[in-house]
Amino acid sequence: MSDQLTVRLSPEIAGALRATARQMQRKPSEVVRMALREFLALPGPEGRRPAERVRGLIGSLDSGVPDLARTRRAAVIASVKSGR
Repeated sequence: MSDQLTVRLSPEIAGALRATARQMQRKPSEVVRMALREFLALPGPEGRRPAERVRGLIGSLDSGVPDLARTRRAAVIASVKSGR
């Protein structure tokens, strides 16, 4: 890393950052870098944004349920009952 930045955080933001870092099993500084990269719409270290990495998969799965938008609740309940 070439630049360093010091930021003051409210207790609420600092707590949320610590919780998120713990959940993601990453350092808080890494979570901040990820958030800034996303906010600034910069590509990640691998060179592409997350949505671009999975663009070929978006919309490629078939749920088998026609008009899932209208029957979502029933489809979810049926899926849970069938163990899928």
